[in-house]
Amino acid sequence: MSETFTIGTRGSDLALAQAVSTEAALAAAFPGLQVVRNVIRTTGDRRTDVALSEVAKVEGVLDKGVFTKELEIALDAREIDLAVHSLKDVPTVLEDRFAIAAVLERAPIRDVLLTREGTALENLPAGAVVGTSSVRRARQLQWLRPDLKIIDLRGNVPTRLRKLAEEGAYDAIMLAEAGLVRLGYLPLHAAGKVEPLTGEDAVIATLHAERLPEDVFYPAAGQGAIGFEIRADDARARDIAEMIGHRDTWLRVVAEREFLRLLDAGCHTPVGVYTAIEHGQLHLKARVFPEQGGDPKTGDLSACTSDPLHAAFLLFESLS
Repeated sequence: MSETFTIGTRGSDLALAQAVSTEAALAAAFPGLQVVRNVIRTTGDRRTDVALSEVAKVEGVLDKGVFTKELEIALDAREIDLAVHSLKDVPTVLEDRFAIAAVLERAPIRDVLLTREGTALENLPAGAVVGTSSVRRARQLQWLRPDLKIIDLRGNVPTRLRKLAEEGAYDAIMLAEAGLVRLGYLPLHAAGKVEPLTGEDAVIATLHAERLPEDVFYPAAGQGAIGFEIRADDARARDIAEMIGHRDTWLRVVAEREFLRLLDAGCHTPVGVYTAIEHGQLHLKARVFPEQGGDPKTGDLSACTSDPLHAAFLLFESLS
Protein backbone atom coordinates (compact mmCIF):
# COMPACT_ATOMS: atom_id res chain seq x y z
CA MET A 1 0.00 0.00 0.00
CA SER A 2 1.35 3.44 -0.91
CA GLU A 3 2.18 5.98 1.77
CA THR A 4 -0.40 8.72 2.40
CA PHE A 5 0.31 12.46 2.51
CA THR A 6 -2.49 14.97 3.15
CA ILE A 7 -2.40 18.53 1.84
CA GLY A 8 -4.74 21.27 3.01
CA THR A 9 -6.08 24.03 0.80
CA ARG A 10 -8.74 26.69 0.64
CA GLY A 11 -11.66 26.00 -1.67
CA SER A 12 -11.49 28.94 -4.08
CA ASP A 13 -10.87 28.28 -7.77
CA LEU A 14 -7.37 29.72 -7.46
CA ALA A 15 -6.53 27.79 -4.30
CA LEU A 16 -7.66 24.56 -5.94
CA ALA A 17 -5.54 25.32 -9.02
CA GLN A 18 -2.57 25.78 -6.70
CA ALA A 19 -3.40 22.46 -5.02
CA VAL A 20 -3.43 20.78 -8.43
CA SER A 21 0.04 22.19 -9.19
CA THR A 22 1.27 20.91 -5.83
CA GLU A 23 -0.21 17.47 -6.40
CA ALA A 24 1.38 17.27 -9.85
CA ALA A 25 4.79 18.16 -8.40
CA LEU A 26 4.37 15.55 -5.66
CA ALA A 27 3.30 12.88 -8.15
CA ALA A 28 6.37 13.55 -10.30
CA ALA A 29 8.78 13.46 -7.35
CA PHE A 30 7.13 10.66 -5.35
CA PRO A 31 5.30 8.20 -7.65
CA GLY A 32 4.39 5.93 -4.72
CA LEU A 33 2.93 8.67 -2.55
CA GLN A 34 -0.85 8.72 -2.14
CA VAL A 35 -1.78 12.41 -1.92
CA VAL A 36 -5.07 13.29 -0.22
CA ARG A 37 -6.63 16.75 -0.50
CA ASN A 38 -8.47 18.35 2.44
CA VAL A 39 -10.43 21.48 1.45
CA ILE A 40 -10.79 23.91 4.37
CA ARG A 41 -12.87 27.09 4.56
CA THR A 42 -11.02 30.00 6.16
CA THR A 43 -12.10 33.16 7.95
CA GLY A 44 -11.19 35.25 4.91
CA ASP A 45 -13.38 33.06 2.69
CA ARG A 46 -16.31 33.36 5.07
CA ARG A 47 -16.18 37.10 5.81
CA THR A 48 -16.68 38.70 2.41
CA ASP A 49 -19.04 41.27 3.92
CA VAL A 50 -16.26 43.57 5.17
CA ALA A 51 -13.08 44.95 3.64
CA LEU A 52 -10.27 42.41 3.62
CA SER A 53 -8.03 44.73 5.63
CA GLU A 54 -10.71 44.81 8.38
CA VAL A 55 -11.50 41.07 8.61
CA ALA A 56 -8.88 40.28 11.26
CA LYS A 57 -10.07 43.17 13.45
CA VAL A 58 -13.74 42.21 13.10
CA GLU A 59 -13.02 38.55 13.84
CA GLY A 60 -10.63 39.26 16.72
CA VAL A 61 -7.77 37.32 15.12
CA LEU A 62 -5.23 40.12 14.76
CA ASP A 63 -2.34 37.71 15.33
CA LYS A 64 -3.49 35.31 12.62
CA GLY A 65 -3.71 35.34 8.85
CA VAL A 66 -7.35 35.38 7.85
CA PHE A 67 -6.60 32.95 4.99
CA THR A 68 -4.29 30.69 7.04
CA LYS A 69 -5.68 30.31 10.59
CA GLU A 70 -7.96 27.35 9.88
CA LEU A 71 -5.25 25.58 7.89
CA GLU A 72 -2.90 25.95 10.87
CA ILE A 73 -5.60 24.51 13.14
CA ALA A 74 -5.75 21.50 10.79
CA LEU A 75 -1.95 21.18 10.94
CA ASP A 76 -2.08 21.26 14.75
CA ALA A 77 -4.77 18.58 14.75
CA ARG A 78 -2.70 16.47 12.32
CA GLU A 79 -5.61 16.49 9.89
CA ILE A 80 -3.17 17.64 7.19
CA ASP A 81 0.58 17.27 6.71
CA LEU A 82 1.12 20.36 4.58
CA ALA A 83 -0.86 23.57 3.96
CA VAL A 84 -0.77 25.05 0.45
CA HIS A 85 -0.87 28.85 0.50
CA SER A 86 -0.65 31.85 -1.74
CA LEU A 87 2.49 33.01 0.02
CA LYS A 88 1.50 36.68 -0.02
CA ASP A 89 -1.42 35.74 2.29
CA VAL A 90 0.84 34.19 4.93
CA PRO A 91 1.77 36.37 7.95
CA THR A 92 5.40 37.43 8.04
CA VAL A 93 6.02 35.88 11.47
CA LEU A 94 4.66 32.41 12.24
CA GLU A 95 4.27 30.76 15.62
CA ASP A 96 7.29 28.62 16.49
CA ARG A 97 5.47 25.36 15.90
CA PHE A 98 4.90 26.20 12.21
CA ALA A 99 7.32 26.83 9.35
CA ILE A 100 7.32 27.62 5.65
CA ALA A 101 9.32 24.68 4.30
CA ALA A 102 9.52 25.42 0.56
CA VAL A 103 7.89 27.13 -2.41
CA LEU A 104 7.09 26.05 -5.95
CA GLU A 105 8.65 27.86 -8.88
CA ARG A 106 7.19 31.33 -8.99
CA ALA A 107 4.50 32.43 -11.43
CA PRO A 108 4.53 35.98 -12.91
CA ILE A 109 4.53 38.59 -10.14
CA ARG A 110 2.90 41.61 -11.79
CA ASP A 111 -0.37 43.31 -10.93
CA VAL A 112 -3.00 43.58 -13.66
CA LEU A 113 -5.49 46.35 -14.41
CA LEU A 114 -8.72 44.98 -15.92
CA THR A 115 -11.31 47.01 -17.81
CA ARG A 116 -14.25 46.45 -20.10
CA GLU A 117 -12.98 48.81 -22.80
CA GLY A 118 -9.27 47.88 -22.86
CA THR A 119 -8.15 51.14 -21.26
CA ALA A 120 -4.59 51.40 -19.93
CA LEU A 121 -3.95 52.82 -16.45
CA GLU A 122 -2.54 56.04 -17.83
CA ASN A 123 -5.66 56.56 -19.95
CA LEU A 124 -8.34 55.95 -17.32
CA PRO A 125 -10.48 59.09 -17.13
CA ALA A 126 -10.28 61.31 -14.05
CA GLY A 127 -12.68 60.05 -11.40
CA ALA A 128 -12.70 56.48 -12.72
CA VAL A 129 -13.64 53.92 -10.04
CA VAL A 130 -11.15 51.11 -9.44
CA GLY A 131 -11.95 48.10 -7.24
CA THR A 132 -9.40 46.26 -5.12
CA SER A 133 -9.22 44.57 -1.72
CA SER A 134 -5.49 45.33 -1.40
CA VAL A 135 -4.30 48.32 0.62
CA ARG A 136 -0.97 48.12 -1.24
CA ARG A 137 -2.68 48.39 -4.62
CA ALA A 138 -4.98 51.16 -3.40
CA ARG A 139 -2.13 53.29 -2.07
CA GLN A 140 -0.01 52.86 -5.19
CA LEU A 141 -2.97 53.74 -7.40
CA GLN A 142 -3.64 56.85 -5.33
CA TRP A 143 0.04 57.80 -5.57
CA LEU A 144 0.32 57.22 -9.33
CA ARG A 145 -3.19 58.50 -10.17
CA PRO A 146 -4.57 60.65 -7.32
CA ASP A 147 -7.57 61.53 -9.50
CA LEU A 148 -8.93 57.96 -9.37
CA LYS A 149 -11.53 56.74 -6.87
CA ILE A 150 -10.60 53.46 -5.13
CA ILE A 151 -13.34 51.28 -3.59
CA ASP A 152 -13.34 47.86 -1.96
CA LEU A 153 -13.82 44.69 -3.99
CA ARG A 154 -14.20 41.21 -2.46
CA GLY A 155 -14.81 37.71 -3.80
CA ASN A 156 -12.80 35.05 -5.60
CA VAL A 157 -11.21 35.77 -8.96
CA PRO A 158 -14.15 34.74 -11.20
CA THR A 159 -16.59 36.64 -8.97
CA ARG A 160 -14.51 39.82 -9.19
CA LEU A 161 -14.21 39.51 -12.95
CA ARG A 162 -17.95 39.05 -13.36
CA LYS A 163 -18.62 42.06 -11.12
CA LEU A 164 -16.53 44.17 -13.47
CA ALA A 165 -18.13 42.72 -16.58
CA GLU A 166 -21.75 42.85 -15.42
CA GLU A 167 -22.04 45.63 -12.84
CA GLY A 168 -21.60 49.34 -13.33
CA ALA A 169 -19.98 50.00 -9.95
CA TYR A 170 -16.41 49.65 -11.29
CA ASP A 171 -14.62 51.15 -14.26
CA ALA A 172 -11.63 48.90 -13.57
CA ILE A 173 -10.39 46.37 -11.04
CA MET A 174 -6.95 45.05 -10.09
CA LEU A 175 -5.85 41.44 -9.66
CA ALA A 176 -2.60 39.49 -9.56
CA GLU A 177 -1.23 38.22 -12.85
CA ALA A 178 -0.33 34.87 -11.26
CA GLY A 179 -3.94 34.04 -10.46
CA LEU A 180 -5.19 35.04 -13.90
CA VAL A 181 -2.53 32.87 -15.54
CA ARG A 182 -3.15 29.87 -13.26
CA LEU A 183 -6.89 30.03 -13.93
CA GLY A 184 -6.43 30.28 -17.69
CA TYR A 185 -7.67 33.85 -18.14
CA LEU A 186 -4.29 35.05 -19.45
CA PRO A 187 -1.48 33.27 -21.30
CA LEU A 188 1.87 33.04 -19.54
CA HIS A 189 3.42 35.68 -21.80
CA ALA A 190 1.82 39.01 -22.65
CA ALA A 191 0.45 39.41 -26.18
CA GLY A 192 0.53 43.21 -26.09
CA LYS A 193 0.17 46.23 -23.82
CA VAL A 194 -3.56 45.57 -23.42
CA GLU A 195 -4.94 42.13 -24.24
CA PRO A 196 -8.30 40.34 -24.01
CA LEU A 197 -8.97 37.70 -21.38
CA THR A 198 -9.40 34.11 -22.51
CA GLY A 199 -11.39 31.13 -21.25
CA GLU A 200 -14.79 29.51 -21.60
CA ASP A 201 -16.79 32.20 -19.77
CA ALA A 202 -18.06 34.45 -22.56
CA VAL A 203 -18.85 37.32 -20.17
CA ILE A 204 -15.38 37.35 -18.64
CA ALA A 205 -13.82 37.04 -22.10
CA THR A 206 -15.18 40.51 -22.94
CA LEU A 207 -12.70 42.05 -20.46
CA HIS A 208 -9.20 43.35 -21.19
CA ALA A 209 -6.01 43.31 -19.15
CA GLU A 210 -2.96 45.51 -18.82
CA ARG A 211 -0.03 43.82 -17.05
CA LEU A 212 1.68 46.59 -15.08
CA PRO A 213 5.50 46.36 -15.06
CA GLU A 214 6.80 45.50 -11.59
CA ASP A 215 9.20 48.44 -11.66
CA VAL A 216 6.22 50.78 -12.15
CA PHE A 217 3.67 49.10 -9.89
CA TYR A 218 5.46 47.17 -7.14
CA PRO A 219 3.96 43.75 -6.25
CA ALA A 220 3.47 42.27 -2.79
CA ALA A 221 6.09 40.23 -0.98
CA GLY A 222 5.66 36.62 -2.06
CA GLN A 223 3.28 37.48 -4.90
CA GLY A 224 3.02 34.68 -7.44
CA ALA A 225 4.57 32.09 -5.09
CA ILE A 226 2.88 28.96 -3.74
CA GLY A 227 4.18 28.31 -0.23
CA PHE A 228 4.12 25.13 1.85
CA GLU A 229 3.49 25.43 5.59
CA ILE A 230 4.21 22.48 7.86
CA ARG A 231 4.53 21.64 11.54
CA ALA A 232 8.07 22.78 12.33
CA ASP A 233 9.01 19.43 13.89
CA ASP A 234 7.66 17.31 11.02
CA ALA A 235 10.86 16.13 9.31
CA ARG A 236 8.98 13.95 6.82
CA ALA A 237 6.80 16.80 5.58
CA ARG A 238 9.82 19.10 5.40
CA ASP A 239 11.77 16.59 3.30
CA ILE A 240 8.83 16.11 0.95
CA ALA A 241 8.24 19.85 0.57
CA GLU A 242 11.92 20.62 -0.02
CA MET A 243 12.11 17.94 -2.72
CA ILE A 244 9.57 19.82 -4.87
CA GLY A 245 10.75 23.31 -3.87
CA HIS A 246 12.39 25.81 -6.21
CA ARG A 247 15.68 27.30 -4.97
CA ASP A 248 15.72 30.67 -6.76
CA THR A 249 12.12 31.38 -5.79
CA TRP A 250 12.97 30.45 -2.21
CA LEU A 251 15.89 32.89 -2.09
CA ARG A 252 13.72 35.69 -3.45
CA VAL A 253 10.74 35.19 -1.14
CA VAL A 254 12.94 34.76 1.93
CA ALA A 255 14.40 38.20 1.23
CA GLU A 256 10.98 39.76 0.57
CA ARG A 257 9.38 38.31 3.70
CA GLU A 258 12.36 39.25 5.87
CA PHE A 259 12.07 42.82 4.60
CA LEU A 260 8.44 42.87 5.76
CA ARG A 261 9.49 41.45 9.13
CA LEU A 262 12.06 44.20 9.59
CA LEU A 263 9.36 46.75 8.80
CA ASP A 264 7.04 44.99 11.26
CA ALA A 265 4.63 44.85 8.32
CA GLY A 266 1.82 42.40 7.63
CA CYS A 267 -0.16 41.10 4.68
CA HIS A 268 -2.25 44.29 4.47
CA THR A 269 0.48 46.90 4.98
CA PRO A 270 0.96 49.20 1.95
CA VAL A 271 4.37 47.86 0.97
CA GLY A 272 5.50 46.91 -2.52
CA VAL A 273 8.69 44.84 -2.77
CA TYR A 274 10.12 42.63 -5.47
CA THR A 275 13.27 40.75 -6.29
CA ALA A 276 15.05 39.26 -9.28
CA ILE A 277 18.12 37.06 -9.62
CA GLU A 278 20.51 37.94 -12.43
CA HIS A 279 24.13 36.90 -12.92
CA GLY A 280 24.36 35.52 -9.40
CA GLN A 281 23.07 38.73 -7.82
CA LEU A 282 19.86 39.28 -5.89
CA HIS A 283 18.26 42.57 -6.94
CA LEU A 284 15.72 44.11 -4.57
CA LYS A 285 13.40 47.12 -4.81
CA ALA A 286 10.87 48.39 -2.29
CA ARG A 287 8.23 51.08 -1.93
CA VAL A 288 6.91 51.66 1.62
CA PHE A 289 3.92 53.95 2.12
CA PRO A 290 3.47 55.75 5.46
CA GLU A 291 0.32 54.86 7.40
CA GLN A 292 -0.75 58.50 7.59
CA GLY A 293 -0.47 59.05 3.83
CA GLY A 294 2.05 60.82 1.64
CA ASP A 295 4.90 59.79 -0.61
CA PRO A 296 6.57 56.41 -0.07
CA LYS A 297 10.07 55.63 1.07
CA THR A 298 12.00 53.65 -1.53
CA GLY A 299 14.98 51.31 -1.61
CA ASP A 300 16.99 49.71 -4.41
CA LEU A 301 20.08 47.50 -4.17
CA SER A 302 21.86 44.35 -5.28
CA ALA A 303 23.45 41.75 -3.00
CA CYS A 304 24.85 38.24 -3.01
CA THR A 305 22.24 35.49 -3.37
CA SER A 306 23.91 33.38 -0.66
CA ASP A 307 22.43 35.47 2.18
CA PRO A 308 18.91 36.71 1.39
CA LEU A 309 18.32 37.71 5.03
CA HIS A 310 21.28 40.09 4.94
CA ALA A 311 20.10 41.41 1.57
CA ALA A 312 16.74 42.23 3.15
CA PHE A 313 18.51 44.05 5.97
CA LEU A 314 20.51 46.10 3.48
CA LEU A 315 17.32 46.99 1.62
CA PHE A 316 15.69 48.01 4.89
CA GLU A 317 18.69 50.19 5.75
CA SER A 318 18.63 51.80 2.30
CA LEU A 319 15.09 53.17 2.57
CA SER A 320 14.90 56.90 2.03
